[in-house]
Amino acid sequence: MFSVCQSFSVGRNKYKISTGSPLSKLQRQFTIRCASESLHYSATNATDPASVAASINNSAFTGGIGKTRGDWQSSCAILSSTVVKQQQDNEKTNGVENVTVVDRDRISDLVPTGNLPKPLSDLIPTPAHGSETRVAYQGVPGAYSEAAAANACPNGEFIPCDQFQVAFQAVELWIADLAVLPLENSVGGSIHRNYDLLLRHRLHIVGEVQLPVRHCLLALPGVRKQDLNRVISDPQALAQCELTLNKLALNVTREEAYSTAGAAEIIAERNLRDTAAIASERAAKLYGLDVIADGIHDDCNNVTRFAMLAREPIIPRTDRPFRTSIVFAHDNGTAVLFKVLSVFAFRNINLTKIESRPHRNRPITFVDDDNGETAKRFEYMFYVDFEASMANVRAQNALSDVQEFTTFLRVLGSYPIDISPWSPSGGIHRYDVT
Repeated sequence: MFSVCQSFSVGRNKYKISTGSPLSKLQRQFTIRCASESLHYSATNATDPASVAASINNSAFTGGIGKTRGDWQSSCAILSSTVVKQQQDNEKTNGVENVTVVDRDRISDLVPTGNLPKPLSDLIPTPAHGSETRVAYQGVPGAYSEAAAANACPNGEFIPCDQFQVAFQAVELWIADLAVLPLENSVGGSIHRNYDLLLRHRLHIVGEVQLPVRHCLLALPGVRKQDLNRVISDPQALAQCELTLNKLALNVTREEAYSTAGAAEIIAERNLRDTAAIASERAAKLYGLDVIADGIHDDCNNVTRFAMLAREPIIPRTDRPFRTSIVFAHDNGTAVLFKVLSVFAFRNINLTKIESRPHRNRPITFVDDDNGETAKRFEYMFYVDFEASMANVRAQNALSDVQEFTTFLRVLGSYPIDISPWSPSGGIHRYDVT
């Protein structure tokens, strides 16, 4: 795997971060919570990200973003409450959001088709705050996202966030240098929420991590499988273990939690002796749980691909395998999607992913067909990954042609492919059932 740990500069602001106190056993105080947590700073009522950033940088922590880890964790808690407030405001306005909409009259925050982003940084500079790279991820300590973040930056400082959007904004507001978030799983498919957030926010994909996933069934010490009434975990994890749970003959209900390690944390904190969690072996160690069954995922080749997101793109290169991710929209026309995809086929550029997502502000349009009747048609955004660097002339020419058929085109990132070797995470090979 190609590490980009040294590629992120904090730029015009220079901060000093100290390591602070060690993590506690459950490490709850370092998990970013939403507005329900008590916040110690006056910026909690801010609704504008810019004002939140100003409060964080100026009034909240004199002399920098923070003097301890608790400082910048609290700053992200302020940010999290802002996300909640924004979501409530969006609900009051029927969900209309300025930056989410991709409309001809409202694309000022998106990259115009005639102005593709240019790389601004390389894989060399170190963070200007003089500390380790700060990496935001969704979940709590023990989550698979934390493991992916550790693979991306082994010497980084890791910031747990309880929402994907909080991780995005932590990078935008200079609280973190990098976010590592899941994009797709080989069994469960795409994490659609993060694709929508990629379009809404202005971060760039600068790398990827492919992480083998090994699920375990965790419970409190002394709990047996016949004592269980329910299993809780992340929705993706539940789907990835459905067949195995049936083979274990567990008469349990499935309930969703906001993360795998978060499910383990809930069981430990609430002393739930009738509940098991699907999570990692490390989560069991962190939260004092026993592994009832090991390797319970249905597919032994269970892999999740994570994206590494930063404020600035990296300079694409041709001396290593690169992947480029784009998103585009087009007006109704004859075989437009076929024409766009043909642009890559004619240049022998391999497409590794294509996925459509509904247009958030225009999910359905009404058109008149050739017979003069009215028909309904869905509007979509198309996400495409292809194996080529933007430093490659073929890729540049391909996107130049794509612009001719699209009304909106944005390059989400051109980044090194994770080619680090990995072995299957183990199938249904062993049950340590007590």
